[in-house]
Amino acid sequence: MKVLVTGHKGYIGVVLVPMLKKEGYEVVGLDSDLYQGCTFGKEPAEIPSVDKDLRDVEAKDLKGIGAVMHLAGLSNDPLGDLNEELTYDINYRASVRLAKLCKEAGVERYIFSSSCSNYGAAGNAPLEETAGFNPVTAYGKSKVKVEQEVATLADNRFTPVFLRNATAYGVSSRLRFDLVLNNLVAWAFTTGSVRMKSDGEPWRPIVHIEDISAAFIAVLKAPKELVHNEAFNVGATEENYQIKTIARIVEETVPNSKVEFAKEAGPDKRNYRVNCSKIQRVLGFRTKWTARQGAEQLYKAYKELGITLQDFEGDRYCRIAHIKMLLKKGSLDNSLRWKE
Repeated sequence: MKVLVTGHKGYIGVVLVPMLKKEGYEVVGLDSDLYQGCTFGKEPAEIPSVDKDLRDVEAKDLKGIGAVMHLAGLSNDPLGDLNEELTYDINYRASVRLAKLCKEAGVERYIFSSSCSNYGAAGNAPLEETAGFNPVTAYGKSKVKVEQEVATLADNRFTPVFLRNATAYGVSSRLRFDLVLNNLVAWAFTTGSVRMKSDGEPWRPIVHIEDISAAFIAVLKAPKELVHNEAFNVGATEENYQIKTIARIVEETVPNSKVEFAKEAGPDKRNYRVNCSKIQRVLGFRTKWTARQGAEQLYKAYKELGITLQDFEGDRYCRIAHIKMLLKKGSLDNSLRWKE
């Protein structure tokens, strides 16, 4: 089967693609490559790809594709808040448009990279997939809208599946430092301070990007009747943590580091725990990584490459800082498309 991965040069995509190839799939990518020059360690392997913006996809780009794994988009809450209308244009409208094109082109399975941020301000009870949505950011709201509209396209020839990923972490050649575990380990390694930017009370489920990638593959392999128009929380129920607990894990992992609160630290509206038993029950899927193992992996990688405070706080690995830099240089126009 030929599989198209949108956002194949992004944080998760560069991990997912080799895993798909190892499983024997023919893989094609689609990416505008906004983060070229942001490589952490080795460059990701090249694959056949369509080099264009998600908003400009055409039916011909989907010819011969059996399944689409849709990861592309503005990737986090701060970047989503940079321009809410752009977030809805890219993350919502372009994603729904892509699904419609997939259906017209005969693509059988559309696997959407959704998010547990859909649940938003949800309290402390672990939520199953039937829980109501309460997103608090443009990013979360865009994911909800895609799920709601793409679900209506499902029929006997077109199977959408929605993977609500927990907050990602882990080493990637397109690393992001704007994710909680990646960020706290970086602060600890470069400064000795596990720098808390909130009061640490909110709950958050976290999951390694290799486990997210494995979940995509599990859904791709699964019989249609198990996944047709279904949503799955991706992670492990026991991998829900309060942010302050993640900080303590980092403190225990990185030598000579200590948890400290930033001056601006305060409450965070985003507070949710998720129950991930459905994906285990239906697909037999189980994660392999824990937060502690992830912290150890990140610490080892940071030490090997010798990252500095300037590296991870600068515009190379922070998505919103990188986009702002490209805008300031005039490399991108205001719609975040490359200028000729």
